[in-house]
Amino acid sequence: MTMSSRRDLLAAGLAAAALGLAAPAAAAPLLGEAAPAFSAVDADGRTRSLSEFKGKTVVLEWTNEGCPYVQKHYGAGAMQALQKKAVGQGVVWLTLVSSAPGKQGHLSGQAAKGWKAKQKAAYTALLLDPKGDVGRAYDAKTTPHMYIIDPAGTLVYTGGIDDRPTPDPASLKGAKNYVVAALDDLAAGRPVAEPATRPYGCSVKY
Repeated sequence: MTMSSRRDLLAAGLAAAALGLAAPAAAAPLLGEAAPAFSAVDADGRTRSLSEFKGKTVVLEWTNEGCPYVQKHYGAGAMQALQKKAVGQGVVWLTLVSSAPGKQGHLSGQAAKGWKAKQKAAYTALLLDPKGDVGRAYDAKTTPHMYIIDPAGTLVYTGGIDDRPTPDPASLKGAKNYVVAALDDLAAGRPVAEPATRPYGCSVKY
């Protein structure tokens, strides 16, 4: 092998290593460990952070108003009813929009402020994540994709909202709601019986 060839191989190897270091794969958050810290601006322009809600149970809900799976839950009033019940029990409910500008479901400005009234939603706050930083930190894949964090800051549930992976509103009748079950377990002081389920819905539009 000539000296020139060796130099070319070394340069290629260093370039490949640099690319690997520059773009590491994001690790999914681990159940039973501390939930990833984050901050994001809400629909009113206030910066909110997970640390703000230390000592409380927190639900994270990824959403996209153009997604038919989201429309199933909101159109029937099911998501709003669940939000209202949870918040009434002292749970913090954070709804997140990680759609990038120009992508389906993106919200900003007045549209974000009006989303709560439009949907008659009962969440604690609507958080805007247009760069997808929070979504990627949690490896959020679908809308809806649900997470629950216990008062100690531990991630105790990740997955789908229920066991009916279809956009048909009729499927809500008789569905097992995993979020309800997990919150009931936490309220009773029990470990979450089903801490991980398969999320379903539209892909998050990063």
